[in-house]
Amino acid sequence: MARSAFTMTAATFAATAALLLTACGGDSDEASPDDIKGAETGSSSVSESASTAPSASPGVERPVIELPSSFQLTFEDWKSSDTKEQAVLNDAKEELRAGYAAIIANAPDSEAVAFYDTDSGHTQSQKWIKSYTDKNVTVIGRLPVFDPKVTLLDDGSTASLGYCTNESGAYTKHRKTGKVEGNPKDMDPEVYYLVTLRKSSQGVWQNASVRSERGECAK
Repeated sequence: MARSAFTMTAATFAATAALLLTACGGDSDEASPDDIKGAETGSSSVSESASTAPSASPGVERPVIELPSSFQLTFEDWKSSDTKEQAVLNDAKEELRAGYAAIIANAPDSEAVAFYDTDSGHTQSQKWIKSYTDKNVTVIGRLPVFDPKVTLLDDGSTASLGYCTNESGAYTKHRKTGKVEGNPKDMDPEVYYLVTLRKSSQGVWQNASVRSERGECAK
């Protein structure tokens, strides 16, 4: 299920980057361990096992995030000619990668996730990560993240980011039994996300919250 039901109002554009793969069906205000997140490229798809985001804020040491080859996060056309928009994309990408790395490492208290979240966003991210780790499942397969659209607010410290994911190639795997599950065949694999990010005093774009809606990507 998508991480939370999405209502398109001015107030709803708050968000943390946390994508979802679902084997349970339907939208909900709580993520299930059958929900997944997203990685990077230019015009083509590229998976990344380790990454340090290009810094738009010199002097800030960003965490190095590593992912195994068993889970490929791919960011498609995750580029902008606007340097401010690109800074938002860079940090949003790393937050997604950090969240999935935390799930795979069974580490809901990941410092990398905290680095890319506001306090409220981190509470939401931990709840999402624990929805996997508490059920002893990890994620495998491939999750494309695509069609990003950044909007910078006039205050200069708030941005919204909309993007889509396709969960058709992503799965959950039980750590003990090895059981692999994916979405039901009749479920739309594409999910639209709307994220709100806030710029920290260090110049890092941090996720504040997330809203999502399944099947909205083609509209």
